[in-house]
Amino acid sequence: MTSQQHRSRLQRSALAAGAALTVVVGVAGAAPGAGAAPAGPAGKPKLKLIAASNSVTLNRWKGEDGVYLDLGTYVTVDDAPLEFKVTRKSYKDPIVAQQILRDGTSTKTKKLPAGLVKDFSGLPGFLDVSVKNAAGEEVAQSQGTFCPNNASGRLRPDAPATSHYPESCSTNPFTLGSVWGVEKGWASNSSTVDYDKPVDLPAGEYTAKVSVAKKYRDLFGIPDDQPTIKVTVREIGDDEGGEGVAPSRSSAHHGAGHDAQAAPSTAADQHYGPRGADAPTPPALSHALEDRGLAHHLGDGPGHTDGSRIAPALKPAAKRPTGRAGAPANVPKPDLRSLPAWDIAVTDGEEGDVAGKDYLAFSANVWNAGPAPLVVDGFRSPGKDLMDAYQYFYDADGKQVGYTPTGTMEWDPREGHEHWHFTDFASYRLLSEDQTKEVRSGKEAFCLANTDAIDYTVKNANWHPNNTDLSTACGEQNSISVREVLDVGSGDTYTQFLPGQSFDITDLPNGTYYIQVIANPEKRLQETNTANNVALRKVVLAGEPGARTVTVPPHDLINAP
Repeated sequence: MTSQQHRSRLQRSALAAGAALTVVVGVAGAAPGAGAAPAGPAGKPKLKLIAASNSVTLNRWKGEDGVYLDLGTYVTVDDAPLEFKVTRKSYKDPIVAQQILRDGTSTKTKKLPAGLVKDFSGLPGFLDVSVKNAAGEEVAQSQGTFCPNNASGRLRPDAPATSHYPESCSTNPFTLGSVWGVEKGWASNSSTVDYDKPVDLPAGEYTAKVSVAKKYRDLFGIPDDQPTIKVTVREIGDDEGGEGVAPSRSSAHHGAGHDAQAAPSTAADQHYGPRGADAPTPPALSHALEDRGLAHHLGDGPGHTDGSRIAPALKPAAKRPTGRAGAPANVPKPDLRSLPAWDIAVTDGEEGDVAGKDYLAFSANVWNAGPAPLVVDGFRSPGKDLMDAYQYFYDADGKQVGYTPTGTMEWDPREGHEHWHFTDFASYRLLSEDQTKEVRSGKEAFCLANTDAIDYTVKNANWHPNNTDLSTACGEQNSISVREVLDVGSGDTYTQFLPGQSFDITDLPNGTYYIQVIANPEKRLQETNTANNVALRKVVLAGEPGARTVTVPPHDLINAP
């Protein structure tokens, strides 16, 4: 899979951060402390809905279904931080959301009404938006989810210099725990409304009125302010905007990575569920495999590979890192855990393989429950496209206390990859209904990145992981060494979309199967617990060859096919 098209990377931060700067500019000229809300009860934040501008211009690109209501509204916070802890004990248990009230000396909790928070993407139905045309007729109504972590910015110079809260809200259906927050004296962007639902507004002039839903006004004591914004919709044709196509809307989420909320794809994109759009890539094979005659057709036949299996046939680098290898028995270690598969769909072989074949595509995630990060360094012999990989260990103070050989990193020269992959991190299998027979298998080499915040409430969770995308995580062709990290609380999602990654189900009979995701399959990585490395997801195949279908039953309370 490619670094951009087959990862679920959620990155709306650029859009949101740009809007956040508008808020700062609007108030930064005031003296320190100016504009602060009147003091309220200790530990209780004072919230207010504002608009950064009285007017916005929205582009409607030719070929898109409408416009996205990026209206430049913010929730401001003062007197005390706005903070929430959102958790579930297991996938059989409902989500529980608590507001955390801090006054600098003590901490109290306030449980939100049961059922109010339905997932980890934010407070649902927080904003009400009404759009009227020039004649005063209401032409659109919409609601928006509010992610407190969404690209916050300071309101005034004396506000805290940085925010220690996470930068986005998770949209992974198997998230277990989240922390949401806005610092005192900061604002959180609430401008993107119904990010996955374009509003069909023709070019013209409109008026949008935005308000906080009454249930949230009552719950948090928010004034009934209703900013009114003049909206100009302009249509952009194929001959405008530089390349002539709508710019790709970044997904937000978390990490969204790093996550704000997943943004919609253009009509040309391939979309396999809420975790993002995966555009197809041309068929490509590792040149090393072609030269050695080990690869014939991507995804077709016993010799197929995506380039991740060249390592076993090559010798490890001769030069080892200096120092004594090993790790003390009591050193903190990571705990790698697999999530059940999702984004499951049947695709055909038109994209990169044999037309007429049926493939089962899915997304898979392995995450780190801690208490220590997974740190893997690769060391290269000059001129080789292979590195020896070592796992490193650190004590509670962050001091390196040991390392151990753990596997291999390989250079992937394919267009769209062009970085170093760590092998034997995870594997995937399709099992028979009784789970005793493996009917299909796949193994991937990974460039590790913290794509999803799975549980930021676990011990030592890092709310600000560094490598949330592939641009800095996995080295370059001329790298002499590479470090890849999976931080505590975060997971790494790959979408198994292309043949060779997905399962070929062309000749499988209809019936019930299980997608099995295995972390650390060779047990080369040292971790605190290997009993939680396997996850299963039930699927039911039906239909005729060339028109196969898949039904995905809920996994406990998680209905995310």
